[in-house]
Amino acid sequence: FLNVVILRIPEGKSIAYPARHCPKCKNPLKWWHNIPVISWLLLRGRGAYCKEPISLQYQLVELLTAAIFATIFAIHGPTIHSLATATVFTLLLALSVIDLRYKAVPDSLNLLAASIAIFASPKILANLQNGLLVAGALSMLRFFVSYYVTKKEYIRLARIKKERPWVGVYYSKFFTIEAMGEGDIIVGFAMGAMLGIELVLAAFFIAALIALPASLYYRYRHHDAALPFIPFLALGTFITYLLREPIGAYLAAIAH
Repeated sequence: FLNVVILRIPEGKSIAYPARHCPKCKNPLKWWHNIPVISWLLLRGRGAYCKEPISLQYQLVELLTAAIFATIFAIHGPTIHSLATATVFTLLLALSVIDLRYKAVPDSLNLLAASIAIFASPKILANLQNGLLVAGALSMLRFFVSYYVTKKEYIRLARIKKERPWVGVYYSKFFTIEAMGEGDIIVGFAMGAMLGIELVLAAFFIAALIALPASLYYRYRHHDAALPFIPFLALGTFITYLLREPIGAYLAAIAH
């Protein structure tokens, strides 16, 4: 079902209708074609009707979803807060795949993850407060960095126009360069709600640390600096959540 969400929501399609079908030959699938991982093994990695290869994305998403729920439930047991936490991480997985595919994320999934994140622990009001603080801080950071980058671009264009006035017709008189996507801010809310203020800083650091080599490779390989960041935020959040006790102890030790 998560794969259906990933594939249909960005295209504005219903996740309920039509029923699941092969994306290549459009034939409707039987229930035994939809058993996670097992159906892929039984079908030998090919469509039930057209025999075309099934994308590995389906199996990876199914395995990662199972791993997320198994890990969270193994740590905290089958509680309502564990269910909320695992659901948020599953939605972050969906957002990560969508961000990688489209370099954009649907607000419907993002806001749903943020809303559920408030219930990741019994301290609901504290979770809400932490989420708002992180989202507010990211919003201000976005305004400041966007202003700086835009101002820098204005200065650069002014120099170009001075040397080549005709260039001005190709540029808008007023423009703003966004330094951070709104989707990142909403993800930041979910991160703050689940981790708290101190740990969320560690999560951002881990995400940036993982993203750095990936960004360098992406720029070299595709000559494009716009690397989707939500997958790294999700991974940084998950790692921090799993290691929150040793990370929290380390942060407390260096604070004193």
